[in-house]
Amino acid sequence: MQTGTLTALSVLLAALGVLALLATLVRLLRIRLFAAARSAFSGALLLAVAAALFLVSSNLNGYARLTHEETVAEIGFETLGPQLYRATLAREPTGAAQSYALAGDEWQLDARVLKFSGLGALLGLDTLYRLERLGGRYRELEQERTAQRSVHSLAEAPIVDLWALARSKPRWLPFIDALYGSATYLPMADGARYRVTIGPSGLVARPMNEAAEQANRGFR
Repeated sequence: MQTGTLTALSVLLAALGVLALLATLVRLLRIRLFAAARSAFSGALLLAVAAALFLVSSNLNGYARLTHEETVAEIGFETLGPQLYRATLAREPTGAAQSYALAGDEWQLDARVLKFSGLGALLGLDTLYRLERLGGRYRELEQERTAQRSVHSLAEAPIVDLWALARSKPRWLPFIDALYGSATYLPMADGARYRVTIGPSGLVARPMNEAAEQANRGFR
């Protein structure tokens, strides 16, 4: 039971809200003011709750379920110039691939993770994750401070950012038990390929070929 449940629940509440507002109209026509006011309040409240659930559901649609360690992406590199690479990121399970230019010596992949309890667990929400961004890093600290940076967003901006809201107003979202960022980074090299998995401890990247193994020898 995932975001589809929240969407269905929001639709049901919206329908009940509309019915309550229609009942308000009927009672107004019959000059039953107190009953009409009560129906109007109930209808407005149901519609507000439905809208809130729909926004939460639409935000969570950008996340994927995390029930065990699983592959989230494969990434390969092609040298374009000194400290400049083309990174091709293929996401699982669709295999959809996209290329990005990365400057530096190392690549870094970032993700967000949401864990639920209370109402979230009651609604059947599993731990969810979303890949956030892919960027390049320099090995030398001075270059990291002054050289060209390259960071690419991997997620669309939601109407309501549940992550940011949960961090700034945790009391508003008590059903979110924990939320944290996770990142993994390893060297870039021509022809190197890596597999990225995510599990309870976060993101983990592993070499897939000899070029990646060689790039990682002596890496700290």
